Amino acid sequence: MAEVISRTSLFIGACKNHRVDDISVSPVSFGGLALKKSFSSLNLKNQKPLRSEFHGKQIVLEDAQSKSSRRSFRSSSITAQTTLRIGTSQKWWEKGLRENMREISSAQELVDSLTNAGDKLVVVDFFSPGCGGCKALHPKICQLAEQNPDVQFLQVNYEEHKSMCYSLGVHVLPFFRFYRGAHGRVCSFSCTNATIKKFRDALAKHSPDRCSLGPTKGLEEKELVALAANKELNFSYTPKPVPVEEEAAIPTSSNPGLPVPHPSMSTNDEKTLVSAGR
Repeated sequence: MAEVISRTSLFIGACKNHRVDDISVSPVSFGGLALKKSFSSLNLKNQKPLRSEFHGKQIVLEDAQSKSSRRSFRSSSITAQTTLRIGTSQKWWEKGLRENMREISSAQELVDSLTNAGDKLVVVDFFSPGCGGCKALHPKICQLAEQNPDVQFLQVNYEEHKSMCYSLGVHVLPFFRFYRGAHGRVCSFSCTNATIKKFRDALAKHSPDRCSLGPTKGLEEKELVALAANKELNFSYTPKPVPVEEEAAIPTSSNPGLPVPHPSMSTNDEKTLVSAGR
């Protein structure tokens, strides 16, 4: 096929200064097929000679279905690569996490995590993806978590749990609360990179080994009640009954005319009452 086109180009080039009324190329056998090219009334006076661009190169023929399949494959490949790149990208609060750091997904998980921590110190980190101070502070929190493997760090995403944070009274970010054993919440504060010393001091104060007397407290009673009252949260809690103190027995007197001293009165007060009765 390339040879036929090359010969035709040479023949037409030789006739560039002549007017050709009818040029006919005899049929040529190529692969069992008869090829015939007819040129009618060609004015080649001012035309440049045609040249073949093949020069013996292999000609690849493909139908429309093959082209469509190839385009579809390329499109699928590009889509798969794009999806893979998007799926593997990490958010800033997911980078550098240690084994003792995890994100809280619900109010129930937060309550259970604090209750089951025992005497271990638990730091609850309230953050927001759009908080610049939270993002800047995150690498240092990860370093402190690595340096304190016995401390549990819980992350609460404010954007995903606004209602829960509102019930817990969290209105500023970044914000931290420390819980430990029977003491429950031992401190809470907000800090940034400039005031990270406050965080280090709290870790140094509350992280030493100690044994708490009594069950693990976790969240305060009013916080649990507030979470249960929030209709947007799937959390239920039965408030603990408030113990009623028994009234102290008041001693009676054989003389109804004398005032009866109250148990809280001092000895001098009793003498004053006796004198007044006389």
